Amino acid sequence: MTLTYFKRFQMELDLATWSSDEDEVADPLAPQYRFLAWDEDDLARHAKVKFQSFELEIDSHVFPSLSEYEGCHRLMTQITSRDNFIPEATWLVEFQPAEAASPIAVGTIQVLRDLENRGAIQNIAITPDHRHQGIGTALVKCALSNLKSLDIPRALLEVTAQNNGALRLYKRLGFHIIKTVYKPSNVSTP
Repeated sequence: MTLTYFKRFQMELDLATWSSDEDEVADPLAPQYRFLAWDEDDLARHAKVKFQSFELEIDSHVFPSLSEYEGCHRLMTQITSRDNFIPEATWLVEFQPAEAASPIAVGTIQVLRDLENRGAIQNIAITPDHRHQGIGTALVKCALSNLKSLDIPRALLEVTAQNNGALRLYKRLGFHIIKTVYKPSNVSTP
């Protein structure tokens, strides 16, 4: 095992100055997709999306719990059982293909309230087959709109510096880098 440090950016958005086209937030996706508000009965579905989204990505090295379903389930349980969990800003996106009997979960976002009364976005996860469909943008906008309606003044998130797609999305939505941090992680070497 080798100790490796991953560069991460803390990013923040001032919700007082942020605005989004309400129609875009309410119905941004193709008709086969739909938003589901937080429901404790969907916890395992959120965990599965998290696992499928992160298992082969760099973040599974930064946070090893993301590399296994049990770790993702444990993480979802920890997030949603906290007193500062914000269910109104936590969403699941499901996809209903015409040929399938039941929908499949393909996207998730969860948010906590931090000590500075910011909406701290925990994870935005989109399964690989459903990326580049606008789901990540829609999830973040939906969560931000809900945070704003709860009079939470700012949103915060952290992203691995090498995740260029996520960085572009967050900057496009108005987030700016407020701090660079280095996350240590034990990485197996051959």
